Amino acid sequence: MRISQLALVSCLALTVGCGPSVHDGSTAVKLYDIVDREWQTRLEASPLTATAVGVHDYDDLLPSVDPEDLKHQDVVWRGFLDELDALDRGALSGADRINFDIFRAQLDNRVEGYRFGAYQIPFNADSGFYSSFARLGFNMPFRTTENYENYISRLRAWPTYVAQQIGNMRLGLGRGMTQPRVILTGIDQVLDTHVVDEPTQSVFYHPFKKFPTAVPAAEHERLRRAGAAVVMESIVPGYASLRDFMVDEYMPHARASLGASELPDGADYYQQRIRHFTTLDLRPAEIHQTGREEVARIRGEMEAIIDEVGFEGSFAEFLEFLRTDPRFYPKTAEELLKEAAFIAKTMDGKLPALFKTLPRLPYTVEPVPAAIAPKYTSGRAVGAPEGSTLPGRYWVNTYALHTRPLYNLEALTLHEAVPGHHLQGALNRELRELPNFRRFSYLSAFGEGWGLYSEWLGLEAGFYQDPYSNFGRLTYEMWRACRLVVDTGVHAMGWTRQQVIDFLAENTALSLHEITTETDRYISWPAQALSYKIGQLKIMELRLRAETELGPKFDVRLFHDAVLLNGSIPLGVLERQIDQFIAEQKAAE
Repeated sequence: MRISQLALVSCLALTVGCGPSVHDGSTAVKLYDIVDREWQTRLEASPLTATAVGVHDYDDLLPSVDPEDLKHQDVVWRGFLDELDALDRGALSGADRINFDIFRAQLDNRVEGYRFGAYQIPFNADSGFYSSFARLGFNMPFRTTENYENYISRLRAWPTYVAQQIGNMRLGLGRGMTQPRVILTGIDQVLDTHVVDEPTQSVFYHPFKKFPTAVPAAEHERLRRAGAAVVMESIVPGYASLRDFMVDEYMPHARASLGASELPDGADYYQQRIRHFTTLDLRPAEIHQTGREEVARIRGEMEAIIDEVGFEGSFAEFLEFLRTDPRFYPKTAEELLKEAAFIAKTMDGKLPALFKTLPRLPYTVEPVPAAIAPKYTSGRAVGAPEGSTLPGRYWVNTYALHTRPLYNLEALTLHEAVPGHHLQGALNRELRELPNFRRFSYLSAFGEGWGLYSEWLGLEAGFYQDPYSNFGRLTYEMWRACRLVVDTGVHAMGWTRQQVIDFLAENTALSLHEITTETDRYISWPAQALSYKIGQLKIMELRLRAETELGPKFDVRLFHDAVLLNGSIPLGVLERQIDQFIAEQKAAE
């Protein structure tokens, strides 16, 4: 799976290019030599990433996050940056300049993250290294005896990995680089899920319950015993030590403040996070004002629907009606999952009219795993490991059904499944002409902007016929507009947690449970929440530009290809690509 220099040279920049073109000369060759060496270094430093992208040379290992190893990695990344900056970017083709810029931004983000000490906060309110590790048994190959041996080796390494993470969090405690104390409630329950009395109760034992035919029957009992032993000797003690550290040491000494601006070098750190998640140089005050304007616009559309359904009462009373009337809520988890699956399958049938190019990978609908559901978001797309036999998955949260309104479900499904994250992510993986550092990367402003645009696209596909469902779409859009206000409010303007909760409660029809979990997510994950609306606004702006300039020549299927077939790219690059698309369409007969 490693891209060789020869393979890179032979790709000849089919779209935005995966290797030097014949006109680029030595500068392009040097660029892709750096790309090739960095990719291999990246996989060696991150064995879990290697597994996810289909490279199985390191399946028996976990990464090291020991401070000395992280310091060494920083030196390596800086070295690659120095090599890159020594190149003459102007000598590259336009396609290779795009690759140069995206590659450099990835390296710069790693260097900046290390400089600020981001590794000292290895989790947020709904996920972290401990929750992603719990999916290991579903993300590794289990076809041979060696695969099982690799898995056992990784489980055996868990206590060391936990100890390294605890050491880094202690460093963070010592300098004030911590999560806010207020978002930590319930984390002990998440960790306790893995402190089991019997190995067969553990999610990590799952692969040992059934073996593929390629694993000899004579090996089954030995592997089961080894699996049971490693669960009780490594997994349980590792999670127990992490739980005890979080309860006894981290939570009592975590910071009382909320905003990223209160962290060491906090204002600069938040600005760097804004650049990372939006791919644009925007200031907090500018983003905050954009959010206020979007909130006002969407509020007008919501008020129109309240008039349409004939509700007599205030906006706040209508939201309370939506949050409390049982007609809007599923009675069982099965009902919620079936409704989500019906919406997803209906949208599948609409895709050929909206897209010229579709991915091959199918997807399924599943509940969010019970171990993480209480503090998890309402839904999420989960990609399949490269080279696996797994589908993509659309997770729907069935925890606390009285907080999962059906009127939001169309918007949620279009965002997470199709035409949103599954479609975009699966298609990105199939762009094999792209270099791996792009094919397996995810830029939040592009991906989340596409997800929110996909919610709006449901209008063209004939969804939201029920006014309450259309109100749900608007409340989801309002939710993302509110994020521009509250994220900058918390991290740059000193807002309190209650201010965030109140602002969301006053402007969206989200349940109060979801508002609370989302508030803690924004507090614990600075600037990530900005990417949705910023990305959507740019895609909508570019679509309007294309429609206006092309008139009857505008083809939405070709426009969507122009957006998606270059992979996950910065918004400035996307704008240049769409301007090129418009020029090409104008010139076409």
